[in-house]
Amino acid sequence: MTMHANPANILEHLNERQPGMSLPQALYISEANFQADIEHIFYRQWLFAGHSCDIPNAGDYLNVNVGRESVVIIRDKDEQVYAHFNVCRHRGSRIVSEPAGNAKTLVCPKTLVCPYHQWVYTPDGRLRGARLMGEGFDCSSYRLRPVHVRDIAGLLFICLADNPPDIAGMMDAFGPQLRPHGLNHAKVIARHSYDVNANWKVVIENNRECYHCQVSHPEFCLSNFDYGVNGDPRSDAKYAELLDRSYAHWHELGLAPAEVSFPDGAPYRVSRLPLKEGFVTESIDGQAVAPALGNLPTVDVGSLRLIALPNLWAHANGDYAMTTRVTPVSAHHTRIDVAFLVHEDAVAGQDFDPERVAYVWKMTSEEDWELCENNHAGICSQGYQPGPLSPLTENSVLAFYDWYEATLRESLTEQYVPDVTNSHLGVSDVSSQ
Repeated sequence: MTMHANPANILEHLNERQPGMSLPQALYISEANFQADIEHIFYRQWLFAGHSCDIPNAGDYLNVNVGRESVVIIRDKDEQVYAHFNVCRHRGSRIVSEPAGNAKTLVCPKTLVCPYHQWVYTPDGRLRGARLMGEGFDCSSYRLRPVHVRDIAGLLFICLADNPPDIAGMMDAFGPQLRPHGLNHAKVIARHSYDVNANWKVVIENNRECYHCQVSHPEFCLSNFDYGVNGDPRSDAKYAELLDRSYAHWHELGLAPAEVSFPDGAPYRVSRLPLKEGFVTESIDGQAVAPALGNLPTVDVGSLRLIALPNLWAHANGDYAMTTRVTPVSAHHTRIDVAFLVHEDAVAGQDFDPERVAYVWKMTSEEDWELCENNHAGICSQGYQPGPLSPLTENSVLAFYDWYEATLRESLTEQYVPDVTNSHLGVSDVSSQ
């Protein structure tokens, strides 16, 4: 059953937010507030859904869950990628149940066939056949309901809203810097999935600061500096000099590095950062763990960091890339999917060891999930009160709060009747859909 959220209560919780402090407790632990997050953020924003190399062939599909929704992303014979709600237009059955696969059928190759009454759909959503529907039945009137999808240099994003936010800025920021890594022709060689007992915002907050890194992430800190995190004003002369030298070197390699950090409150960031001396990648010993990605001329290209709120962070090194997808399940439960990619021609056991590729980020991720669960447990206590953020290391957390509040308020304003104090109205009662 869907939990209804009283808009007046949500706005009241947002109004309780104090400048420079962590969020009010209800925004983390209330199931009604969680449902508002799903309806007004995850159903309306662009979401990272997977990798284009996960569906290289005609008929390959991914099945992505968002709240109570299921979305099928599928490639057709012309290499176009489409996305649809996973809902048959007959009586609403889910069409695919597996998380990934290929739409192979004996009668109609490369089509999606509903298992209930065998209605047949082409990858672009057209109803190709509907058995026993009688003379004159118009298949053209029953396409699958489309979902917006974009492929940004190998990363697939979907938006469930009828009118999605503009994604052109993110495409322009990510594309030129990520494209040389060739993720659209890479391959996923390891996947780690986690069920984390924490609210999704706790998980994002943790990623948005490195206040905790020196103590909690020894593997990550071997290769990475404290500096370079968005909103962290700390630096020193040696790091600034290294950054200047690195930018000059990357320009020489044709990589077009640029810092694009949440422009005008937009929900994305991309930045190529240098690694510590002796490290050409984020590995435990600093040495490459796989051949150079894409068409990179060398593995030693620093580490490209990408953030796309509300559910992606990724690091693209010269030899491997790591993506993390965040999927809220409840106010107290978040699903995390971490994937590792290498060059499509790299051979396991010869060119790379999957465990060595994943080692630093497996350790770092699992350290983070423990921190997040501990943090969330404390937030659930009656002893919790919002605490002060560090002006030196947590400005990016504050920026996340600002984006979250602005996004939630804007959606509430668009979807709800003007009198939001009318307490009998729930999310589904006044939805425009």
